[in-house]
Amino acid sequence: MTEPPAEALLFDVPPPPTPVERLLHLADQYTQHNDALDLLLRITAPSGPDTHAASALRLAADTQSAIKAIQGERLYESVKLAETVMRLQQLAFLATASGDLRAGTARGLTALAPEAAVSCAVTLAAETRRRRWASAPVADQRLTAVQCDALAEIARGHVVAGRSLDREFTRSREPKVLMSTLRALEAKGLVERTANSAHAAYVGGPPQDRVRLTATGITSLASVIELPPARPSAAPGTTPHPLPATAQATARSR
Repeated sequence: MTEPPAEALLFDVPPPPTPVERLLHLADQYTQHNDALDLLLRITAPSGPDTHAASALRLAADTQSAIKAIQGERLYESVKLAETVMRLQQLAFLATASGDLRAGTARGLTALAPEAAVSCAVTLAAETRRRRWASAPVADQRLTAVQCDALAEIARGHVVAGRSLDREFTRSREPKVLMSTLRALEAKGLVERTANSAHAAYVGGPPQDRVRLTATGITSLASVIELPPARPSAAPGTTPHPLPATAQATARSR
């Protein structure tokens, strides 16, 4: 067997993304697509389908690639897994159809795509762990429960950031993602902001910054998504002690 050249050993080749990571990346792609359509709809001149058709077709192709990656895992069939594949096939169909429509109508077809892709990632992660627990990714121990929730909300395309009166703020759904949480995730290299890429908070206002997962953030979220909740440890001094026999008899007589 021929040994690889010495210089080839100097470079680490990153492993290919897992199907769960592919789905989280796909959610981000749909979010970027929807943001671009939102900004396009703010333009006064009407736009035809050609302005976003290429992006829509690329999304459809990437969704089909994600489906093939899931099928390539050769997991045992289950209702949840079959439904996950069907939902992704629906996303691919909607993305393809949106390429033939004007921006306003097209936006409605992909509006829920980021959430659907993340939901599929959650189901796939649970199914994969159930069947292949020994090979499941090691959970990122740096993350708190609040940070895990924030990463999931960011993956769904629910979080933007902006500035008003020299103060930064975040806008999100429940659970709220606070600015302090966002900064902590940024410090860890797990999220980033894309300036002026999301629609304004009010009519006539400036565009907001979309908060997105970095490649490292996608890997971290994939490692903790749909993990079974940890069992809370009892606080010191709170472990119940058995009652004395006389007290038990008194309690039973009441």
